[in-house]
Amino acid sequence: MKNVFDIIDHTADVGITAYGEDIKQLFCNAALALFSLITDVQNIRGKIQHRVEINSESRDNLLVEWLNELIYLFDAEHLLFNHFEIESLDNNQLKATCYGEKFDPARHRIKTGVKAATYYMLEVARDCKGYRAQVIFDI
Repeated sequence: MKNVFDIIDHTADVGITAYGEDIKQLFCNAALALFSLITDVQNIRGKIQHRVEINSESRDNLLVEWLNELIYLFDAEHLLFNHFEIESLDNNQLKATCYGEKFDPARHRIKTGVKAATYYMLEVARDCKGYRAQVIFDI
């Protein structure tokens, strides 16, 4: 199976390169990469679903705002996700349902404290294989 994301080593930060056959899959895989930085996504059960709607001025900004909303949901509501269904996505709006559960310290070990997705070295590209995005996170 083809990689859905790679982790990028970066001084004082951490980054991901996510891949997708289409733009929706790219956004889902970027979100999965984010949560794989935070904890072992295999230990997240799909007990709850949470709707997310994001509006932004461009598709690149939308990706950063999507990831930052997910970081906010973890920080504020202690929600962990490992499955994402994007109902609609265009250059300015995303509507998705995220599946996961509340953080349980007995089952979830925090690997990395992710503070925010950044615009630093942000790249969203399309080629003959599909889409690729690079995002650097403040940790």
